[in-house]
Amino acid sequence: MFSALELTLILLCAAVLGVVAFRMLHLPPMLGYLMVGIVIGPHGWGLANENATTHTLAEFGVVFLMFSIGLEFSLPKLVSMRRNVFGLGMAQVLLTIGATMMFGWLMSRLLPQLIDISWRAAFALGGALAMSSTAIVSKMLTERLELESEHGRQIFSILLFQDLAVVPLLILVPALANNTGDLVATLMLAMMKAGIVLVLLLIIGQKLMRGWFHIVVKRRSQELFMLNLLFITLGAAWITEKAGLSLALGAFVAGMLISETEYKHQVEEDIKPFRDVLLGLFFITVGMLLNIKLVLENWWLVLLLLTAPVLLKFALIAALAKLTGTSTGVALRTGLGLAQAGEFGFVLLNQAGGLQLMDPLIIQLILASMVLSMLTAPFIIAKSDAIVLKLSANEWMMQSLALTQIATRTMTTQKHVLIAGFGRSGQSLAKLLEEEGIAYHALDLDPDRVREAQAAGANVSYGDASRRESLVAAGIHRAAALVVTYASTPSALKVLHFAHELAPELPVIVRSHDDSDLDKLREAGAAEVVPEAIEGSLMLASHALVMLGVPLRRVVHRVQAARDERYTSLRGYFHGASDAPDDDEHLHVRLHSVTLSEGARAIGKALGTLKLAEAGAEVTILRRGKSRLDVKPDTVLNAGDIVVLRGTTDGVARAEARLLK
Repeated sequence: MFSALELTLILLCAAVLGVVAFRMLHLPPMLGYLMVGIVIGPHGWGLANENATTHTLAEFGVVFLMFSIGLEFSLPKLVSMRRNVFGLGMAQVLLTIGATMMFGWLMSRLLPQLIDISWRAAFALGGALAMSSTAIVSKMLTERLELESEHGRQIFSILLFQDLAVVPLLILVPALANNTGDLVATLMLAMMKAGIVLVLLLIIGQKLMRGWFHIVVKRRSQELFMLNLLFITLGAAWITEKAGLSLALGAFVAGMLISETEYKHQVEEDIKPFRDVLLGLFFITVGMLLNIKLVLENWWLVLLLLTAPVLLKFALIAALAKLTGTSTGVALRTGLGLAQAGEFGFVLLNQAGGLQLMDPLIIQLILASMVLSMLTAPFIIAKSDAIVLKLSANEWMMQSLALTQIATRTMTTQKHVLIAGFGRSGQSLAKLLEEEGIAYHALDLDPDRVREAQAAGANVSYGDASRRESLVAAGIHRAAALVVTYASTPSALKVLHFAHELAPELPVIVRSHDDSDLDKLREAGAAEVVPEAIEGSLMLASHALVMLGVPLRRVVHRVQAARDERYTSLRGYFHGASDAPDDDEHLHVRLHSVTLSEGARAIGKALGTLKLAEAGAEVTILRRGKSRLDVKPDTVLNAGDIVVLRGTTDGVARAEARLLK
């Protein structure tokens, strides 16, 4: 039996290894946590068992997840999307629950020896199966630039209602499990208590929250702010638990209250580490429940429970989306995006298991099928276009019609600028091109934006610039230039690939967030890359220099020189604690200063002998008095010199080692 410290170390080590492996495979970390739980749990290697401590911490993970959902709750956004949220989303959840209850009743009648599910258990199971994975779907849609597409908006609306539906489901399932007394009376009592608690929290809390946060913030203490945030979250959860409701409901309400204050974004950043770590532990405990041996013995049932709900949700959501008046292609993409299980499904299934509503064997099999459906979800979404083309006979015709419309609008245009993305940057570019009498045509995936812009006379069409056919239809062979106005490196690389294939001589200008992907985009064929962070700093510096009396001509010359050298002198910066690392941090250009103290290896040696350039770093040397030395191979380094290194994180680390060790 492991001690608490040893168990914690095992969980942390396994979680780190699992998440690293899944991130390397470009899969959500949540799946890594689930696999870790399966491997180290009692049905795997037996290194860890679920106990009261891990269960409590896992429950806190759900609390902070619901708090984050409450923070994202925006009444204006909900009102603007009410048709899809309360129409499409509500219909999907209710019909999924209804279909599950019908299936459970049918199986209990036909195969009573194999499956005997009460209607209460079927209701809880239906709620779990109705959920889809917000983490997986939002990540995939963001990467594919489809959040603002028609099917992307429908998917997001349904996900939003699913998140909201968890709150009443967390109240209803325990109430249904209570077999004592009249069921209607139990439900009425639960709803009445929920109503009273919500009214008290929302009315009193709304008045107190903003004023209290204002008092706390005035103390200018990050520690106090964090303590206050934890107190409010857990305090609201405690109130709802004492009222006989779930901890998660109180946390959701606390998030809602804070979302109406100006401290929302600060709270989101502060709460994220607690939420992610505790939620990771929750998914590990879910994985611990899975008995692989039992699953393998009943593999055909797992396969059935995997395919049946996925196909049911796909068909149901696609049919509902089609009934709202969307095209067949959009409806099918919406169904494919939401066919998998979701995070809250585990929460509800875990709750049903704790209330002993279902046989442990059924929970094991459903749990396995949900994990498998989430593992397959990224691949289904990635192949959704090909699947839609096979399933829909008229999708080819619809796509051909859209491409024909693009081609018709650009047929007579010569030497025009092709604009990929018609957001704010794309529209600003189009306005300047119009003023100069230069023709342009833009492609964008937001149907509302395209419709409004077309009505105003803009030359824009609905189309994906990262698709070969769209570029051909937009007249890439006749274009004078192509400008990618959105800062998405993966999509820009696709555009560059097809542009180089179709029109090798066409200059392509690409926007990026910063200089981290500058070299990658240039190697892919970009004629110019505009890093918005560096351009913003250039504009800020030029205004400051002019205000300080530097002649405008000299300022313009300096800015142009920086651009001519392709931002070489401006690339890299000194990193601080507030700079969040990312997966490709080792590839970013950065600055790092190294002071040569007594005993450093480089003291007394010529710069050329250290071969710092071979290590991957450029060098600037400051001597006593902060005077800058001319960097030459025969420059001898002295104690107290400050060597400023510029290069990638790996290159700078190698160069620093040669200086000091």
